Amino acid sequence: MKKMLSILLVVIIAFILFFAVFLIYATVNDYNPKAEITVFNSKKPDMLSDTAKLDILIWNIGYCGLNAEMDFFYDGGKHVFPEKDIVINNLEGVKKYLSENENTDFILLQEVDKISRRSHKINQFDTISNLFAERNAVFGKNYDVFFVPQPVTKPMGVVRSGLMTISKYVPTKVTRHSFPGNYSWPVGLFFLDRCFLVNRFSLANEKELLIINTHNSAYDDGSLREQQMKFLSDFLTAEYKKGNYIIVGGDWNQCPPNFMPDFKENVMDNESRKDISPEFLNKWTWAYENTQPTNRRVATPYIKGESLTTVIDFYLLSPNIEKLSIENVNLNFKHSDHQPVKISIKLK
Repeated sequence: MKKMLSILLVVIIAFILFFAVFLIYATVNDYNPKAEITVFNSKKPDMLSDTAKLDILIWNIGYCGLNAEMDFFYDGGKHVFPEKDIVINNLEGVKKYLSENENTDFILLQEVDKISRRSHKINQFDTISNLFAERNAVFGKNYDVFFVPQPVTKPMGVVRSGLMTISKYVPTKVTRHSFPGNYSWPVGLFFLDRCFLVNRFSLANEKELLIINTHNSAYDDGSLREQQMKFLSDFLTAEYKKGNYIIVGGDWNQCPPNFMPDFKENVMDNESRKDISPEFLNKWTWAYENTQPTNRRVATPYIKGESLTTVIDFYLLSPNIEKLSIENVNLNFKHSDHQPVKISIKLK
């Protein structure tokens, strides 16, 4: 009995030491980006007309691991990540849809993996970039963890992922801006470091067009999103005062202000729902469509008419930009838990 207790004590001490070393290593190697990082600079940028008509597409591709048949453990499901052939099939589906929209001026993607266990270390950024060899493609990293230990029975492992913006035109500059706030230590070591990616383009009237790709926080009590929205508001206000034209698109992880869904075949998700305040830049235009959802809850596989769905993917336009049309593209969540959203705009 004494010997068994001694062995048990040694095992407990060894586990504590291993866990302590693991946390120390994770802390030392934690991805802690600067507030602003220059991703791209050009000496020969393109110049756009100050009355240009432009087409834009946003899509959170869910690292090609959250197709309609998948659920996800962190949202109440059972799965952590799918088999490799499923990821490959989803990636092929994403590539096919993007190829069909190759003439789109700007494509803003979220949850694009570079090297992650959850997507079997397939470099999705390079794969998608190869589709648009003549385009400018940039990456803004928002998730870099050497080993995510959840869940214990099948940990996610290494994750390197982020935002991807593909442009028909060469920008003058692209910068990654860190959102403020994060989860406290040690939880924050294994979560995303949220950001938005800004592509700047010269206009004929000597102003700039800013195309902003954003992916705001999820799974928090709302406080992180409020910090991020305040930070974004200050940034956008300062840029608009310069006379610049600004389009923000992406996965906001919250509904537009005063959102009223008109879904015909799907059920609105009002559980833990958060709407953007109507006072947020209230002279700007929130561009969204309310008859088709853009996101589904991944607690279960997708079942039309039963699964909870919502609209959290949309655009924000500065007052000097006119919305011409917008469409939530219904793909029945075939390759991602999000759906693409297309918009046409005109600079005033």
